[in-house]
Amino acid sequence: MPLFALGKIVATPGALEALAKAGQTPHELLERHVRCEWTGLDAEDVELNMTALQDGGRIFGGFVLSDGTKLWCLTEAVGDDGQRASTCLLLPDEY
Repeated sequence: MPLFALGKIVATPGALEALAKAGQTPHELLERHVRCEWTGLDAEDVELNMTALQDGGRIFGGFVLSDGTKLWCLTEAVGDDGQRASTCLLLPDEY
């Protein structure tokens, strides 16, 4: 069950290439992201995300792909309309 909305979903070319190389799909990571399964984050980042679920802040997902590549998933803060505008999959060096 999703714990927050993703908004429009986008991905960088580098993220899509990394996912393909690892044999994984964007859908797999997005599904884990909305269930708060952030395996690539430390306890402090998870705590910040849990606060963001309550106050509408930006949600940061960190994942490690099957080949060891790190991938981020950023869901923007709730806007003036009460919705999250977008979620982006990207490599850390693309930030």
